[in-house]
Amino acid sequence: MPMHLRHASCVLLLAAAVAAVAGSESTPDSARSELQLELADLLLDDERYWEALQAYTLAKEGAKPEQMLRASAGSLRSAITVAEFTRAYREAQFLGEQGVTDPTLRTLRADAFWSAGLFDEAEAMYRDILATHASNGAARHGLARSLAAGSRPADALTEVQAAIAADDRPEYHHTLGSIYRRLGRFPEAAAALEHYAETLPNVSGNRRTEWARSEARLLRSFGDAEPFEIVNDPDGMHVIPFNLVQDKIVVRGRVNGGPEIDLVVDTGAEQMVLSQQTAAQMGVAAIASTISAGVGDVGVRGLEVGRVDSMEVGSLLVRNLPAIIKNPPLTDLPVQRVRDSISPVALGLSAEIDYEARLMTLARSLPDAPADIELPMRVNRLALVRGVVNGEHERSFVVDTGGEVISLSIGTAASLGVAPPRYIPLQVYGTSGWDSDAFLLPGVRLAFNEIRYDNFAVVVLNLHRPSALLGFHIGGIVGHRFLSDYHVVMDMERSVLRLSRS
Repeated sequence: MPMHLRHASCVLLLAAAVAAVAGSESTPDSARSELQLELADLLLDDERYWEALQAYTLAKEGAKPEQMLRASAGSLRSAITVAEFTRAYREAQFLGEQGVTDPTLRTLRADAFWSAGLFDEAEAMYRDILATHASNGAARHGLARSLAAGSRPADALTEVQAAIAADDRPEYHHTLGSIYRRLGRFPEAAAALEHYAETLPNVSGNRRTEWARSEARLLRSFGDAEPFEIVNDPDGMHVIPFNLVQDKIVVRGRVNGGPEIDLVVDTGAEQMVLSQQTAAQMGVAAIASTISAGVGDVGVRGLEVGRVDSMEVGSLLVRNLPAIIKNPPLTDLPVQRVRDSISPVALGLSAEIDYEARLMTLARSLPDAPADIELPMRVNRLALVRGVVNGEHERSFVVDTGGEVISLSIGTAASLGVAPPRYIPLQVYGTSGWDSDAFLLPGVRLAFNEIRYDNFAVVVLNLHRPSALLGFHIGGIVGHRFLSDYHVVMDMERSVLRLSRS
């Protein structure tokens, strides 16, 4: 009998046993909890995560302390997998209150902090675990992700390779692929993703395998070409004039040597984005497929990806870069909502934005000039800074030059305990269509280091699907309303956002 069928049979037998025990008044609660735990473990192994989560929850009823720890750990694992990051964080807090010393449970706690967007705390936990358990592969993997997000990909590569040597898991190879990609080593990134796809458990759905192989196909298409190659003055600074159009930074540029077009500077996008029409006009052919998630009811959707041979903006000429092609396009669009865009973050470049002079400077390295305010910045596919909501809720916010307002996720808003009558419905259109869940929430206090917004009205958006795709909770977004008050420097080299008052 195939392994997954044997799993299913065991699950059914255990489910029947649980039902029988639940109906027996003479059986102690702890015995019922034990059966629920065994059922939940089988469901988890079978990748039936939502069912496992429910079974672990039921196992907590009448559980002994040791059983409660097992149920909490299982709930945490399941919650992270289904992107219930707030629930995972609650379980991590419970495990912390129990004073757990087991390195596996401690690493699980760190993973939950990571998924909550509390990257600094997670990194400190990983380092603490490795101080006494240097061969812990999961902690090595966690530290690798954190180092990569802190613009230290070379150090991250060392850590993820150590994780694989200690405990070879498919997800470690996915992280290895993302680090190689960050280093511009596309052939090795493709090989890592292909290994990931080949070693996923048979019970996994085909979608993860399909997307990994598609990504590898795109990376292979670059051959020996140097990704993100800056042709002219690679170590210099490129000063580019821009216009502000509907609170968005717009520059003039060329794709594949074609006529000049408008390009939005959008740090809220993972890579260059082209409309279907622009891609066709500029000869950018689709090579593979990818998945994208943004604000809007469409949520996660498949799109095409291609290779741009050259992109020219001002004095900056970059060759060999991937681009998302918005095909299929969304229908029922508001006027002028489909825009081509570039992201300095995706190019691996630091950016200085002078809103007053309407000038943007792009470079691999910018001077370490003093600023009125400095915020530590992590780059985990997107650029993020830490903010505090209502004085106690710490969250990671995306730094989004393509966004217009300051917003919170629905998950963050829910944690504030605001009564529903205060919700003011809004019509918001995002990259994935209309967000029917959007509303305006007044009376919020926000703090970003020295920056304070008191009694402030924020837009609340459904960011669950983008969070799930990224693997951590996006607490909110800071866009033009936040950034335009300052002279902005996004320093990729030093992992800091510098803000100076205009």
